[in-house]
Amino acid sequence: MDESGATTRKWEDLDTDILVTIFQMFDIFELTSGIAHVCSAWRMACCDPLLWKTLDLSALESNFIRIPLEPYVYVHGRSDKTVTQVLKIALNLSRGSIQTLIFHVNLYLSDEQLTYTAERCPLVKRIVMPAWNRIKKTGICKAISMWPHLESMTMPSIANPPYLLEEISKNCKNFSKLKIMGPFDMLFASSLVSYIPKLKVLSLRCSVIFKDALITILEKLQDLEVLNISHCILIEAGPPPLWKRVVKEIDPFIVDKASRLREFLVCMNDSCVMCQRARSDEGLMRWYKYEEGLWKSDEARSLAL
Repeated sequence: MDESGATTRKWEDLDTDILVTIFQMFDIFELTSGIAHVCSAWRMACCDPLLWKTLDLSALESNFIRIPLEPYVYVHGRSDKTVTQVLKIALNLSRGSIQTLIFHVNLYLSDEQLTYTAERCPLVKRIVMPAWNRIKKTGICKAISMWPHLESMTMPSIANPPYLLEEISKNCKNFSKLKIMGPFDMLFASSLVSYIPKLKVLSLRCSVIFKDALITILEKLQDLEVLNISHCILIEAGPPPLWKRVVKEIDPFIVDKASRLREFLVCMNDSCVMCQRARSDEGLMRWYKYEEGLWKSDEARSLAL
């Protein structure tokens, strides 16, 4: 009771379920701002698994400049420090309960930051990867080896996909959904067929696709159910002397091959804004030029954010 005789309640006396409901409305910056230090009751609520099924860091971007030498970006030290701090607090509070992990497409994690995260997220089923620039082969392979439950990945463009897909094949037996935000050629297609033949959902939206690679996955990924090639630039490569041409529409041969799929998502329309943007960016999207969060979209519903 206060001095007037009225009954008062303290914040720490709130029922834990009510606190958790309130905290579910907070974003990652609010959850990691120090509220867990208010009192033991608040810390208990902050650690509730309901808050940490998904760790969404898609609002966290690196402060960087592009440079001409590897890794082709320089990340400001203060930006790196902020990312590390948010990761440490969030992963401490989550207590290993994270199942979906979302990074921003323009977040340039280091090897150390990625492996630190992977070690503390053993239950991850879905990962939306950050940019690769600062992550080495050893770093990504170590991370994937710690995600045995991984089922879905959204990944940026990668120059050498076989080692990545082989690592997924060795460690992630339930893997079935993949989104590639970059060029898709025969090397990529062959690697998919070799290492992830049971793939069910594949999105290549807003990318460059080589026609022979597209035909390869349609013929050889027999478990594939959903394929999204919306807003893509389809390239046909000819024999020597080497030539390439842009295919303006899907030919009947490809349509026939795709007829077995549950969903074959295509948009190659001159009047489509996203198709226009993909062509302007030559199939390697510069997402920073467009609406915030546009990179999260996908016509394949299970890969949209």
